[in-house]
Amino acid sequence: MARAIWSGSISFGLVTIPVELYSATTDHTVHFNQFQRGTSDRIRYKRVNERTGREVPYDKIVKGHEVESGEYVVVEPEELDEIAPGRSRTLDIEAFVDLDEIDPVYFQKTYWLGPAKAEFSRPYLLLAQAMKKTNRAGIAMFVMRGKQYLTALKEDNGILAVHTLFFADEIRKPEDVLDVTPEGRAPRGKELDMAMSLVESMADDWRPKDYRDTYTERVNKLIEDKQKGREIVVEEEPSAATDVVDLMEALQRSVEASKKKRGGGKKKAG
Repeated sequence: MARAIWSGSISFGLVTIPVELYSATTDHTVHFNQFQRGTSDRIRYKRVNERTGREVPYDKIVKGHEVESGEYVVVEPEELDEIAPGRSRTLDIEAFVDLDEIDPVYFQKTYWLGPAKAEFSRPYLLLAQAMKKTNRAGIAMFVMRGKQYLTALKEDNGILAVHTLFFADEIRKPEDVLDVTPEGRAPRGKELDMAMSLVESMADDWRPKDYRDTYTERVNKLIEDKQKGREIVVEEEPSAATDVVDLMEALQRSVEASKKKRGGGKKKAG
């Protein structure tokens, strides 16, 4: 069984429910060590003084924040410890908001929240059902592992899920980061009708199990093939960009292809 990574209480109004927090996701990324090519020698990283070239022990290192080009404010580890938030024992719900109003860009990581003991199931289920019926999420702040989080608490098939959220000033505006932004008037007429027809022809139910991390699978196969001395097969090049002049034709052919594919039967959940 998984171990709880945080324990405390949900608090809303005068109601307090002891709970435990568990990670809802796992990472399948294949991790590598680094070696010098042609040898079995591992590459190790050291903390080195860039002026003297000498290694510096960890207890001799302080943090510096650049405030101007080449100018730093130095902060001691103890100074950061003094202002760090203490260990939170409460997920204090400050407000219940309409779940549909939270833009997906704010969601960061998901955790499952369970009652600390079976005897706390009744108030736990009561809160979960109330949020489900009202389609609302509880907004709360709490501290875990020395870091403060903004969270949204919601019902998920009878279980409470905690989503850590980005703060508003952590969200970038598209116009601030995109090198090229779409321009011109909004599409309409036959092209838009055809694009909508293509979207509808590809409409389907959301079945997460139909999708998998094929890149990690290819990495694992690459490792297995190299271990067994097999030939490595290179993937095909990605499709070229669609010429704007041929956009209508591409849409038409896409709709026809999608309808033929659907005619052969819907994709089954894996």
